[in-house]
Amino acid sequence: MSANVIIMLAAGIGIPVLAALNAALGRYVGSPAAAATVLFVVAFVAALLTALLTGPQGFAKLASAPKHLFAAGLFVAFYVLSITWIAPKIGVGNAVFLVLIGQLVSAATIDHFGLFGANQSPLTLSRATGIAIMAVGVFVAQKV
Repeated sequence: MSANVIIMLAAGIGIPVLAALNAALGRYVGSPAAAATVLFVVAFVAALLTALLTGPQGFAKLASAPKHLFAAGLFVAFYVLSITWIAPKIGVGNAVFLVLIGQLVSAATIDHFGLFGANQSPLTLSRATGIAIMAVGVFVAQKV
């Protein structure tokens, strides 16, 4: 198994853990927004240290980067705020289930059209079937 595969599996493991931890912090402090703010501060420090250690020259290019690329931060904020608010109400499993379904649809769309500079990978019948099987699998796993 390649390092990239292991890293992405770890990231996948981390998403429900993040949701559970931040939802618990939001309940504990009585403010999902405050919990999300703490998460972003910790994430900022971790990302900054990583950037400084691995390639600080990237900061010099930020001023010339297309501004629409910065919208990714809004999606992260939306995800963290929504999962922190909603997971305690519907459960981490249900919240992550809905996130996974959204990710499958979004990833297939981005790949099919090659959006945002992604490698284009057409949505063939076999790929659509595989995605549908994954979605059904996530649904069945959550309902059992």
